[in-house]
Amino acid sequence: MTDPVLTIGIDFGTTNTVVAVTRAEGQAEVLRFEAPVGDLTAFRSTLGFQMHQAPGQAPERVVTAGPWAIDAYVEDPLDTRFIQSFKSFAASPAFTETVIDNRRYQFEDLLGAFLLQLRGHAGEGMADLPPRIIVGRPVTFAGGSPDAALALERYQAGFERLGFTDIRYAYEPVGAAFFFARTLKTDATVLVADFGGGTSDFSIVRFEQTSDGLRSHALARSGVGVAGDAFDYRIIDHLVSPELGKGGQYRTFDKTLPIPQRYYAAFARWDQLALLRASRDMKDIRDIARNAVEPEKLARLVEVLDDNHGYALYQAVSALKMALSQDDEATFAFEAGSVEIEAEVARATFEGWIAPELAAMEAAVDEAMAQAGLEPGGVDRVFLTGGTSFVPAVRDIFARRFGADRIETGGEFESIASGLALIGRETDLDLWTERGPEQH
Repeated sequence: MTDPVLTIGIDFGTTNTVVAVTRAEGQAEVLRFEAPVGDLTAFRSTLGFQMHQAPGQAPERVVTAGPWAIDAYVEDPLDTRFIQSFKSFAASPAFTETVIDNRRYQFEDLLGAFLLQLRGHAGEGMADLPPRIIVGRPVTFAGGSPDAALALERYQAGFERLGFTDIRYAYEPVGAAFFFARTLKTDATVLVADFGGGTSDFSIVRFEQTSDGLRSHALARSGVGVAGDAFDYRIIDHLVSPELGKGGQYRTFDKTLPIPQRYYAAFARWDQLALLRASRDMKDIRDIARNAVEPEKLARLVEVLDDNHGYALYQAVSALKMALSQDDEATFAFEAGSVEIEAEVARATFEGWIAPELAAMEAAVDEAMAQAGLEPGGVDRVFLTGGTSFVPAVRDIFARRFGADRIETGGEFESIASGLALIGRETDLDLWTERGPEQH
């Protein structure tokens, strides 16, 4: 018989969600999901909503999540409301609700629906839940002027729907630090850099070997609300949006006016594409398309939105980023329906596009070092985690400061959840976690 789960750690990410558990023996175990594409540990943070009607029965709303939501969307893009990256508006007071199939969903409704689907697909791994869960949170939430207290209130409401009564929150890079600490043989000061889809977070932790085992002390933390999704937007803004009419003009009466830039701002967040398709702006876009100086480009924009080509675009952008992490030059290729966009991109060009985000990340590292009162020589090891850590320009931020020999990687998609589950076994949880808003 399998030992009961004692603690759960969950890394609810902008792109992927990972769940880890600890049992009596104390090791962290990452849960696996039997998905259509094969077993996986990184469960895509996506939701799908469809109205299904069996013969002779009333319509029924079908909710899917993860790879099952992606499959539903790919199979029937026109009738599937597909939502991804919804974590990115957790801390946004401007986001109050969205309407899906005439039903209103607040953020906590979306999160609750996602978590229920996640639990269902985890099977026995999340069958008998303990009362306590350690939830990862970014140091700085994504978005303009993010409200962290609001985000945690929304998290709390969503996780309570699974039945947890002791919900605690720990900073994501601290979770990664606990994961990395398992490999340490001597005392060390560790800088952890966690690069997600929406945020980049940094934490400096001192680990010391004692007679009672490994002890740790948090020295500093910082973060910035940009990461992989911001890199994606730079690629789209330079390669895709101009082919969809950005920077163009349209005629109205006796005037020639610029096409509004706000239509293309929606590409900054994947979740916004579905919202734009259902907004009043869609009528204006169709009107502009009929009067555009370059109507073929606006026709592509209409098709991308109408036919839900957002996921195909996401795949093309991700493929380019991955290729440029390995090669000095790569081909961007996006093909969906009648829309085809192809371009050669040099790594140096891409690094120029993302220079503002790289500068923001570097400034956050400066902030963490200043908080800890450390010079580069005071950091013994640097642990990089998260998908964006593979981008050479990101790694170079740390190689230039600390030297390549001090940089460690590994468990890019599993380290945070595993570390969070291990934090749940600490005797003094208040040192590393904070309680939910109404648990104080």
